Formats: sequence, structure tokens, C-alpha cells
Amino acid sequence: MTVLTIDIEYLQSILETLLNIPSPTGYTDKIARHVSEELDRLGVFYEVTRRGAIRARIRGKSEKPARAFVAHVDTLGAQVKALKDNGRLELVPVGHWSSRFAEGSRTTVFSEAGAYRGTILPIKASGHTFNEAVDKLPVSWETVELRIDAYAKSKDDLMRLGVDVGDLVAIDPQPEFLPNGFIVSRHLDNKAGVAVVLAALKALVESGRTPTVDIFGLFTIAEETGHGASSILTPEIASLVAIDNGTSAPGQNSDEFGVTIAMGDQTGPFDYHLTHKMVQLCREHDIKFQKDVFRYYRSDAASAIEAGADVRTALITFGVDASHGYERIHMHALRSLAELSTAYALSSVEIDRDAREFSTLSGFTTQPTENADQQLAPDTDEPHPEPETEPAE
Repeated sequence: MTVLTIDIEYLQSILETLLNIPSPTGYTDKIARHVSEELDRLGVFYEVTRRGAIRARIRGKSEKPARAFVAHVDTLGAQVKALKDNGRLELVPVGHWSSRFAEGSRTTVFSEAGAYRGTILPIKASGHTFNEAVDKLPVSWETVELRIDAYAKSKDDLMRLGVDVGDLVAIDPQPEFLPNGFIVSRHLDNKAGVAVVLAALKALVESGRTPTVDIFGLFTIAEETGHGASSILTPEIASLVAIDNGTSAPGQNSDEFGVTIAMGDQTGPFDYHLTHKMVQLCREHDIKFQKDVFRYYRSDAASAIEAGADVRTALITFGVDASHGYERIHMHALRSLAELSTAYALSSVEIDRDAREFSTLSGFTTQPTENADQQLAPDTDEPHPEPETEPAE
């Protein structure tokens, strides 16, 4: 079976649109509406939770054991901590990111009176005034402030504008789509993952093929603050594949090309069988891939497990250079992820037992335990043919 054709123009177009919709965690209503409207255009059924997370569904040949892909629409941002006497705003980060990348950012502040544009600056921003002291400021959120582009020279001025403590701040993405396939922008984590899920759903719908089991596309609204997929799963979902960013950096094996399959993150190893299913599908369909382990990383999958969901989890990623900063990815990785997603949706189910939440040991999975040298043919370095019962799902 060949992989489904992914509409690259659609993938790029929807990503560009998503990037230009401000959605820091806590301010995601607009992007939730947009993703829902896009699902309407694709003809995919969906439901929206009270707070705006989205659960889309494509019916398969069987309801169980259902499979789900999850990506988060929320991004990093900031929140007003205090109104300062000089008419500037003190900030705290929304999500975990360095003020090093905040300095110089153009922003939008969402107040009850309306939106204001502004810039995040060091508290000593003028070289003509502070000379070398500008370069001696430590990197911290305490040493930056937000300058609103409105008359505001005092705390009282800010209050007259309607700006207040707790107002949310969106950081401009400044996206660039280069002819060679590279994409540079803030918030590719995880607008790119959302675009991949939508492109995969589009390919499935247009192919006219029925997935093996029900397929869910989950879009969460608070991954950057750790909540993620903690409350959006249904009991029939047995396998959850998170699509998010991999960290292309020194000491990591992630890559901006192909699929980077995460074997583990700070919450521990991902499900053995589902992860190896992803590897197996990449090999079968000639999709470039590499594996990686992340030390300082968690995803929607982690929040689902920590919330008590008995679900197999995997994390497949697009390699990102300078994650949580000025990020860079390549379209090759996004296309590869969408191809892998459709291949998984159409693949057979090996663990039938997963259709039941509780069962006996009949049909329970196994993991290889033999010594590696026992799996080699005598007098040769060539391995035996693959066993008939490969780890799957």
C-alpha cells in the first residue's frame, strides 16, 4: 500500500493562516473557531468542549480500538504581572520560554478595552543613555518590560487605557516561507502540528478510503501550561499519537527532515508497541525517520497519562531548530508526518485486545527477551528474518 498524497499547498496555506491567529494559552477562542470552521469545510464531524478543545472524528470500519492524533493550538505568550510607575508593563511568561527571545518582540496586549500593540524591551534599552550597561543586564523576565504604543507615561495612564494585571499578551510570529522549503517563525510549536493533522484528515477524506478503526483528531488548548489532552479522550481511544516539535540541537538526534520518533521524554518511555508501530510504518512506506529521546520535554501525551488515561502513547515530531525561540522547520518533515499519519490510520490492528478496557491475558502483548546473539544465524553476522509477531501498536 502506498501512502496517501498530501496536499502541500494546503498544508502551507493552513499553517500560514494558523500562525497569524494569536493564541497564547488562555486566549484560544478565535483559533478554536477557525479550526472548527476548517473541519466544517473538510466535512469532518467534530465536537467542542466547554473551554474550546476540539475532538474531530472520522468513522472507521470498527469503532474500537480507536486511534487518535493530538496537536495543540495554544502557544507561548506572556501575561501582565504589574502596571509600572513609568507607564510600562511588567510581564510573566505563559509557558516555559526565555526572556532572551522576548526582547525586541512586537506584541498585542488584549485588554478589556480592546487590543493594543507594543514591544517587549530591556529595562535599559537605550545605548545612548546607558552605554555598556545595556549589555550587562541579566537574562530574566524581571529585566524586560512591555512598552504599549499608546500614551502611557504612568500607572494612571495605563489604567485609563483599560490595561490591567492579568491581561494576556500575544507575541508576533513573523513567519517566513522560503522557496527551498524552510519555514522560520515563532509558534511553529505547535501550529505546524495542527496543520499536519488537518492535512492528514483532508487526505483521508479525499481518498475515499475508510480507516481501519475510528480516527480522532484532537486539538487541545493548554499544552504549553501542562494541561494538554488531560480531559478530551473518550474510552474507546486506545492509542494516542501526539504530533509536536522535536528538538534539533547539539546532543539530539532530531532532524528538520523526515519524521523524528520520540522514544522517551522527561515523563519516561513512550509505549513500546505503538512507538515500534510508527517505526515499522516508516520502513514499510519508505518515510525518512530517526529516533530521539528528550530530556526537558513533555507533550499532550504526558498530560493524558498523568490524568489517568489507560491509553498507548507515542510522539512523532518535526525537527525544530531553536525551539521556543525563532524556530525553523522544513516542509519535508511536515509532509512526512502527514504521510505517516495516514499510513497509520489505514493500517491493520494487531492488538485486538485493545478494544476492551479490561480483559484476560489472552491476546496480551509480548516484548523480545532473547539475547541478541541468539537471534543471529550460525557463522554469520546476518540476522534471521523478522519474526512473525512484530511489536505493533
